[in-house]
Amino acid sequence: MGMLQEFKEFAVKGNVIDLAVGVIIGGAFGKIVTSMVDDIIMPVVGSIFGSLDFTNLYLPLAKVPEGTAPTLAALKAAGVPTLAYGSFITVALNFTIMAFIIFVMVKQINRLKREAPPPAPAATPEDIVLLREIRDSLKK
Repeated sequence: MGMLQEFKEFAVKGNVIDLAVGVIIGGAFGKIVTSMVDDIIMPVVGSIFGSLDFTNLYLPLAKVPEGTAPTLAALKAAGVPTLAYGSFITVALNFTIMAFIIFVMVKQINRLKREAPPPAPAATPEDIVLLREIRDSLKK
């Protein structure tokens, strides 16, 4: 019974719930970045470099059977080992974009977390200054 109680306390803590929310949002965010790379960035990059489809950039590592379509999916279906460097370029670009976005987010969060400098002490009222001068002159 003690272990069950400890697990319940652990699972209900705010950090675990925050982590779960972060993982769910991170998964959705990853899909957004993947779509942005696949549907927006890669077509533009492909058109600049001559209508390249990065997902179909590959290098077959074995003999391609006769009649197999010259696409990565067809080669994989035929069991031909391939070096799919186009897919790697896409994934690396996804990672770079996501890492940059997270960097910017953390930088902004850290900027907001910085505490404002403590306010300057209020000026001492003139009557207090005069009383201090009188006190100091009486001490002499």
